[in-house]
Amino acid sequence: MTETTMQTRPTFSEAELERRAQFDRSRPLERDEADNLISSSKVEDTKVYATDGEEIGKIAHLMIGKRSGRVEYAVMSFGGFLGIGESHFPVPWDALDYDVAKDGYVVNIDKSQLRDAPSYAPSETPIFSDNYGRQVFGYYGVMY
Repeated sequence: MTETTMQTRPTFSEAELERRAQFDRSRPLERDEADNLISSSKVEDTKVYATDGEEIGKIAHLMIGKRSGRVEYAVMSFGGFLGIGESHFPVPWDALDYDVAKDGYVVNIDKSQLRDAPSYAPSETPIFSDNYGRQVFGYYGVMY
């Protein structure tokens, strides 16, 4: 007879469970499409708003983890005219909330804070290393 190894779920502290519960309650169901899925083609070119309601950019594209299959960043384009002078801002996916009324995403910063956010020229894609990830996620106050 062979012994079967059971996988156990990780255990979390009460504080971590409460933090996760608060996060889940802060994200209303209407932010998602039916069945909690959305096509990447519907995300691209979607407007992004600051918490004060000002439009601050649009989603240019998504960065997806090769191994995890998880969306890590929504790269937001901001500024410029006809692509000249435009900057790309990687925003952690978890820092965005979909607002049905605005038909766009809301990020918890304003335009003045965006000027200091990690960014790059569209022609100069950065190396998305762990250090870069910690910098970006930290700027938006999201756990990396």
